[in-house]
Amino acid sequence: MSGTVERLVPADLGELVDRAEIVICCGSGGVGKTTTAAVLALQAARDGRRAVVVTIDPARRLADALGLTDIGNTPTTIDGDWDGELSAVMLDTKSTFDAVVVRYAADDDQAQRILANRFYRNISGALSGTQEYMAMEKLYELQADAAFDLVVVDTPPTRHALDFLDAPKNLTRFLDHRLYRILTAPTRGAMKAVNRVATSFIRQVTKVVGAEVFDDAIAFFQAFEGMEDGFRERADAVLELLDDPRTAFVLVASPRRDTVEEARYFADRLAESSIPVAGLVVNRVHPRFSDQLPEGLRERARTLAGTDLGGLYGNLADFALIRSREDEHLEGLAEQVAPAPVARVPYLRSDVHDLDGLAEIATHLFSTDG
Repeated sequence: MSGTVERLVPADLGELVDRAEIVICCGSGGVGKTTTAAVLALQAARDGRRAVVVTIDPARRLADALGLTDIGNTPTTIDGDWDGELSAVMLDTKSTFDAVVVRYAADDDQAQRILANRFYRNISGALSGTQEYMAMEKLYELQADAAFDLVVVDTPPTRHALDFLDAPKNLTRFLDHRLYRILTAPTRGAMKAVNRVATSFIRQVTKVVGAEVFDDAIAFFQAFEGMEDGFRERADAVLELLDDPRTAFVLVASPRRDTVEEARYFADRLAESSIPVAGLVVNRVHPRFSDQLPEGLRERARTLAGTDLGGLYGNLADFALIRSREDEHLEGLAEQVAPAPVARVPYLRSDVHDLDGLAEIATHLFSTDG
């Protein structure tokens, strides 16, 4: 992948997938990030680029949609009638964490001591924030791979859209924490001369989790000693990558009030860092069947009550009300992220289960009608 000197602000999503080197799809859980990421990568492949999409969705839905019988932590090539190349990765947090440990261990003995540690085995796939950090690790790994022109990341379904951005900082804060430094510094005599605060803490933790678990934790932290610099350097590199002009952020939302508020907050945070939003995708927008107000349609239904037409007007009023509320929620969001292109994907009759479904989404994402 080659460096780009200017921050990309595309005229449309087609230009985005043609020029960006990293696209990060972010937004609340359940708004269609995985599908959006897959469609962006697929379109890049259709445009002749070598694209890889990283998903955190453990469901088989995306693998099925991409025609894969299996998808794992290493890129799987997807065959299709596109000029470029398309690969997919489903993030395996545990495997990625293991690879990071092996990378930064001083030798194989240190790596194996950590990998075999029960405390490590318990936390490596389930510790809060681990999935977010490992997603960033996988992003860094893939962007450095010369086999790909574009990496599209489907960010984890965190409670907050910004959690994954904070993951590298959280790691360095953890490594700099006083208690962590005590637990990882037996050679500095810290465990021998642990202060009263730490002693009290250890006593209380032991009561809760048991001495065996705590001993495992101590063994893990001590085995970890000496690897902090590598983790810090990688965390700093990931932060630089997120701020790199090659990286473009696409906001994904639904017309629901909470997801729109999340998108607004995310856009504000990017703006504070002088990073423009490169695209906005709003999924599951109800169609507008009438320009009349819901109240007028409801009144019309009442005047026709008892007839088939009255029932239809009632349904029309319901749809008009839903759409008007969605418009209220979305009001001002497009202006906030301008000049970012905006794509609205209508509420479809079913979820995406195959390539045809992705192709249907693509017609809305890459429509010049906006």
